[in-house]
Amino acid sequence: MKALILAAGFGTRLAPHSRTLPKALFPVGGIPVLGRMLDNLKRAGCTAVAVNAHHLAHHIRSYLAENDFGLPVTLSVEPEILGTGGAVRHLADYWDGDPFMVVNADIVTDIELSTVYRNHRMGGAQATLVMHDRPPFNQVWVDEQNRIAGFARFSKPAETERLREMAFTGIHVMNAAVIQRIPNGGFCDIIDVYRQMLDDGVPIHAHVVQNHYWQDMGSPDRYREAVVDAMAPDVFQSVFPGYRGAAIRCRQLSGDGSDRGWFRLTAGTHRLIMADHGITTTLPGSEVNAFVRIGTHLRACGLPVPQIHAHDSFSGLVFLEDLGNRHLQQIVRQRPDGSGIEALYRKVINTLFDLTTKAAGGFDPVWTCQSPAYDVALILDKECRYFVDAFLNGYLKVAVAYEDLAAEFERLATNAVDHGLSGLIHRDFQSRNVMIQNGRHHLIDFQGARTGPIQYDLASLLIDPYAELPPDLQQRLLTYATEQAARLWKFPPERFIQGYRYCTVTRNLQMLGAFGFLSRVKQKEAFARWIPAAARMLADHIRAADQKAFPKLTAIAKKIGSG
Repeated sequence: MKALILAAGFGTRLAPHSRTLPKALFPVGGIPVLGRMLDNLKRAGCTAVAVNAHHLAHHIRSYLAENDFGLPVTLSVEPEILGTGGAVRHLADYWDGDPFMVVNADIVTDIELSTVYRNHRMGGAQATLVMHDRPPFNQVWVDEQNRIAGFARFSKPAETERLREMAFTGIHVMNAAVIQRIPNGGFCDIIDVYRQMLDDGVPIHAHVVQNHYWQDMGSPDRYREAVVDAMAPDVFQSVFPGYRGAAIRCRQLSGDGSDRGWFRLTAGTHRLIMADHGITTTLPGSEVNAFVRIGTHLRACGLPVPQIHAHDSFSGLVFLEDLGNRHLQQIVRQRPDGSGIEALYRKVINTLFDLTTKAAGGFDPVWTCQSPAYDVALILDKECRYFVDAFLNGYLKVAVAYEDLAAEFERLATNAVDHGLSGLIHRDFQSRNVMIQNGRHHLIDFQGARTGPIQYDLASLLIDPYAELPPDLQQRLLTYATEQAARLWKFPPERFIQGYRYCTVTRNLQMLGAFGFLSRVKQKEAFARWIPAAARMLADHIRAADQKAFPKLTAIAKKIGSG
């Protein structure tokens, strides 16, 4: 048996990722889907395979040349897209007199291909299409004798009472005689050939499959599903020795401010969390690379972060420990009398310092995304300009020019860094990123970690509008943190506090920029509810830092705080 794998398409629905790597080479469970199909065909008894290519054909050529698939593989490069029919005709000299199989490269399936081929030879039809019930893709009419009766996208048969609408799997077998029906040269849709065969009274058989696995990769969501289906059972088996292949349910969780997707995977009593960072074609500097590298490092250093069990960098999927549903914000809101909150926050502050004492050594800046350090350049771009563009101009529509505030922003950023106790910071150390499980706290969302002033994380924690800690509690916690910094590093208390004051302003600007951007641009309207609290506190933070140094910013803060 010979076969043709169709791998010439542009993968438009997977753009922009498919603009640099052909869809046929997208990995599923670490193996390019083209390699998976080649292995399926070899196990089915295939003796030779042709692969057609057009879009990014040089990548297909390199992959085929660099790997041994245990059978001869011929590359058929098409200068212009020929369609399935045209691809088959283009290889007219390749086929022998026996029936051959044609399969799409972008499907993952356990359909038994040897059975399909054997049944075709026994059935006596000129072509056999493998069909299944797959709403909403059911577009082919199949009769009671499992014969193709028509294609719904073109016309509806006069009598449909005894017909079923089914979906084509992208797997078919055809006799050599079909080749002569395909026009020589140029594009040809094989469905047009099949329709003409039906019009001529030539039967086409439907090989109907059930209780099988089949997934195509026509969109990012379906690609993610294929990777999850391939990886999740092995991850559950490695993490939970008692797992015995129970069905794995996947439920999407409410997201955070990022574009990532969060899912809870459940199999019986076993649970994992899956983070979807999206398809990532360039790993260095990517969010998924930072998440995995930094998370693994923090865990190895003894920091309370979830264990990362497995990941697939290209798909952006990370499988990690499930820490439950309760975070620090909920604990604070559930205890209006404040009982136990200060003690809990002191423990969290200890962990804030542990980031530096335990994990700063061995931290590689190459792991970071966005920038290797929280420095003046980052403050100016990601906090000050973010505040102007996303909040003042974007959300409030007040038309403020960044240049008018540039000198004050430069002064603020320089002072925040110069007064900083340098260490390893989380960069988003707020109550929703501190999970509470069995009385213990854990840090999540650590992919933004980098070197910078420790006071920035402290400011993120204490002025956090989600928790809205009372001012007197903020002051006591600041005092505690100042004492710890002096004890651990002999850092001058006055300098530590002043650095903290500057960082409350930079963090406040970042919060407002983020809330404005997420609610207006990302349409995550729930974030808008936190804007009033964040706006009200800005003037106070500037006053505590050095009001005289920031007159223009102070005027803006007073205006938005009273609006």
